[in-house]
This record gives sequence, structure tokens and C-alpha cells, in this order.
Amino acid sequence: MQARESTRTTVEPDRLMAHVRALAFERFTPEARQKARGVIAHALTEMGYTPDLHGYKTGMNIIAERPGRDPQAKAVLVAAHFDTVRGSPGADDNASAVAAALEVARQLKDRPTRRPLRIVFFDEEEVGIVGSAAYAQSPTRRAGIAAVVVLEMVGFTCKTKGCQTFPPGLPPGLAPDTGDFIAVIGDLEHVDLLEAFRRASGPDRPPVFALPVPDKGDPLPDTRRSDHAPFWDAGIGAVMVTDTANLRNPHYHRASDTPETLDPQFMAGVTAMTIDAVADLLDRQGP
Repeated sequence: MQARESTRTTVEPDRLMAHVRALAFERFTPEARQKARGVIAHALTEMGYTPDLHGYKTGMNIIAERPGRDPQAKAVLVAAHFDTVRGSPGADDNASAVAAALEVARQLKDRPTRRPLRIVFFDEEEVGIVGSAAYAQSPTRRAGIAAVVVLEMVGFTCKTKGCQTFPPGLPPGLAPDTGDFIAVIGDLEHVDLLEAFRRASGPDRPPVFALPVPDKGDPLPDTRRSDHAPFWDAGIGAVMVTDTANLRNPHYHRASDTPETLDPQFMAGVTAMTIDAVADLLDRQGP
């Protein structure tokens, strides 16, 4: 079942690309990551949020939250990492996802929902998923989380037959071999999160390839390659929303990962779908 037309979200590609361009610099050194935090915090402040910082031994995450109607309800957390590998401006990896998360924050800022919305921008994903692990391993920070949506590279498409590849262990023919879909990867114990994205899909949005994985992704290690994995390990339902990274994008972890390589319409469609799926989860009853 698709979301009702009257409630379907629209997203301006130009707004997303403005965020991408503001972050299109190597975000690897402590100084560069501090600069990126400033860009993100400024954007959140302009929306009316009061950003908070979660510092840990080697880095610092950025957090913004707005309350829900039910003071007892746990939050839905939407996240993206903001760092890059050395030598890459990281337009797709992961400025595209930061831009999408900022748009989620903007469009849902003043929408009344049962659950609180928490937006987190994780540091040091590229050096071992460090920032999200520090967050998920903190009993006080994970205690108030109902579900997690991690955005990981959401801006690249390839439309030549055979340009899309798949990780070892995934049965052949399970998904298209052209890279114009968005993958949503979730743990088998929380397939309701995948269903929220299916409900938010539609003919005006990129096709959704939803993949539930057992045993916290251990049989398919490629499904653990982002900030959702520490939440899986903590027993919290989480999904990764991704254009599949190097399985599609030849600019992955390279100096050529620039804004000009992205597909703004695709990114806007993925972001709109994510907003509607998150809004669905924010109003969900039960645990």
C-alpha cells in the first residue's frame, strides 16, 4: 500500500545539492571534521534546532531533537555520517546522506507526531564506525530509541545494464542489474521498518529493494558496513538506506566523488520517501 497522495512529501533537489556543495571538501582530519560540524550545526540552528554535541575519545557526534506528543514514547533516530576518507570530497559518501538527513529534520521539525524525532550526524564512520559505536554502546543514549534509520550514500545512479553489482552471498537475479533503485537493508527481527519504506514508495519515486537479513548481517558482511550495525548489535531495530556504494558508484572513496556526479532527482525521491517512512514510524503505536 502506498502513502496517500494528499500526504506525500515533495523535496526540492536544489536544496539538497546546496547542502552537498557546502560539504564537498575532504572531511578526514580533525580540523576538517570540525569545519563540517560547523556547517551542519549552522543548518540545524537555522531550522530552529539547538544542536548538542556527543563527544567521545577521538571524535564528536552532532545531535538534534524535537519532542513528540507522548512523553513516554521512545524516539525514532535518523542518522548519517559526515566524515570522509582521506583524499575524497565525499559528495555521495556521505554528503548526500547528510543533506537528506537535514531535509528530514527540516520537514518534520514542526509536524506533530507521537514519538520524538532525533537526528544524529556521526563522526568517524570511515575509520571503523567509531562514532555510532560510541553512541550505541552508551546505555543512557540508546535507552530512549525505538528505531533507527541510517542514510548511507543516497545520491548516485547508474543506468547501463550490468553496472549494478551485488555482494557475495546474495542470490543472483534478486535485484535489478541497473543502479536506479534504493536499497533498504534491515534486520530480520524488525521487518516493520522495511514495510514503512515499502508504504512510502510509489511510481514517482525510486524503486525500493528491501532486504531483511538474519543474524545481524553476519552471513552478508557487506550489509554491516555502516552506522546501523552497532544498533543491530545492541538489539535495536535499524535500517540502512543506500545506493549500494561501490557496488554501483565508481567514484567511491576517490577524489572524483564530486557533486557533479550525483543524480539530484534520485536523491530528492529517496529523501521524500525517507521523510514519509520516518513520519509513519513516528506515529506508530506500540514499542
